[in-house]
Amino acid sequence: MDYAPTSATRKAASTKIVIAGGFGVGKTTLVGSVSEIVPLRTEALVTNESTGVDDLAGLPTKSTTTVAMDFGRLTLAEDLVLYLFGTPGQRRFWFMWDDLCLGAIGAIVLVDTARLDDSFSPLDYFESKGLPFIVAVNHFDGTDQFTLDEVASALALPDDVPIISIDARDRESAKRALVRVTEYALQRLTESLSTAVN
Repeated sequence: MDYAPTSATRKAASTKIVIAGGFGVGKTTLVGSVSEIVPLRTEALVTNESTGVDDLAGLPTKSTTTVAMDFGRLTLAEDLVLYLFGTPGQRRFWFMWDDLCLGAIGAIVLVDTARLDDSFSPLDYFESKGLPFIVAVNHFDGTDQFTLDEVASALALPDDVPIISIDARDRESAKRALVRVTEYALQRLTESLSTAVN
């Protein structure tokens, strides 16, 4: 007798995407806007102890910070689950990035055009690791708007790195970023396999 597993007995596959960027760029917001579960957040209040340690310039209303990670989940299909890991943005917590990136298929680097300098270190990190990443320009109210070509040029992005515009507060916008990084990771994997065969 043939046995066909039912959907209840079929094991779901999972994949992991990392959401990274500088302090206060919207990582926690993105994970929260798209997660189907209440996201795990490891936030702490910004206190006077961080004066001189953390750069709060340009973030006058920021009152909390991620000290370990954000975690969310999104079921893409009956047998496919996406796990989201938001990295801490403050430099003193970056030692955790290596562990958070283990097993990830790709990363989204969130960028705030008002604080573009904060984007270079995350970009350098993923380039050095060889992990496929896209750049998502998170638009904040009241900031100057630039074209994606202008942002890509200012960041000296390689031509093959996708850059998109998003609103991390909007679920559909955040989902588009997840789709784009997944497509790009698959493209990079396909190219790698093609090169290995030839």
